[in-house]
Amino acid sequence: MSANAVAACDATRTPLVVFSRPPWTREPGDRWIEVVAMDECVTALRGRPKTVFLTQGRLQLAAFARAPQHRYIVRAIDRPTEIGALPDCKLILARGPFSLADELALMKRERIEALVTKNSGGLATYAKIEAARALEIEVVIVRRPPAPEAETLHDLDAVLAWIAAHRRTP
Repeated sequence: MSANAVAACDATRTPLVVFSRPPWTREPGDRWIEVVAMDECVTALRGRPKTVFLTQGRLQLAAFARAPQHRYIVRAIDRPTEIGALPDCKLILARGPFSLADELALMKRERIEALVTKNSGGLATYAKIEAARALEIEVVIVRRPPAPEAETLHDLDAVLAWIAAHRRTP
């Protein structure tokens, strides 16, 4: 979608700004393995069988079928179409925000040993990162794709000011 927005703005000579949540940043105690693509998550989970908490969304689950030794706990808003590709999994349908207490309880109850997520930023699902840190759980985190060739802002007031500064006069 970003490429389409850039192309449309270029074609119409319309200024473009990207408004997004600031990405999460590594903090002391985090055990992150950063990857560029979802397929790399499977490789990063290497080794012995473990219980893996998948919170990367409902797409791209089939990639994890390449690592059938793991038990997967999948949390998604809607039932993933690829859920059947995972031989040993439990599906949790839920929508954030999630509290730290709830994330800690879930990770302890399910005996989570690794968390797979995208670096979506924001507060609604950050508790899983905090819980993983507190429980010393490894996090395989997919970096955000490169930003389009446009200014990126993370603050609504800054975006509104940018819009006012770039507004065409009628």
